[in-house]
Amino acid sequence: MVSARCKMAVKEELRKLDLHFIVVELGEVEIMEDITDEQRNELKAGLLSSGLELMDDKRAVLIERIKTAVIEMVHYTDEQIKINFSVYLSEKLKHDYTYLANLFSEVQGTTIENYIILHKIERIKELIIYDELNITEIAWKMNYSSVAHLSNQFKKVTGLTPSHFKQLKVKRRTQIEDI
Repeated sequence: MVSARCKMAVKEELRKLDLHFIVVELGEVEIMEDITDEQRNELKAGLLSSGLELMDDKRAVLIERIKTAVIEMVHYTDEQIKINFSVYLSEKLKHDYTYLANLFSEVQGTTIENYIILHKIERIKELIIYDELNITEIAWKMNYSSVAHLSNQFKKVTGLTPSHFKQLKVKRRTQIEDI
């Protein structure tokens, strides 16, 4: 669940079942009542019809929480990213980073680091397109050690330099949900 529209769809499905929610956040729902198996199945079917999935498997839930934490930090934080991602994830998810990294790699077939890089590149594309910050400011905001480091990583992922990407502006960004 990565958008306001997803959260609205979840809230609507909960209302249909007369379930009262405490929290509906990205990838996480807390409801007041204990739900029956029938309600769980109805919720699952309702969410599926909206293109969403009810996660029951603890490993799958943890993977989704990792993804949500990365998305929140990269896409929804306007401040400079100052904290190391491994520390951030360990503290937020209350698990050892090595465990999280191994689980993520095993289930997703890619590393958390690569997942983070892909999201950072998408955020950089967005910032370039908005044209409010120059590349130096973007590098600082996204916590790159230098413009060269950002440029090298950007080119490795996209095949383009940031300045060439800025000139094109026709290159479509990848939707968060599709990464």
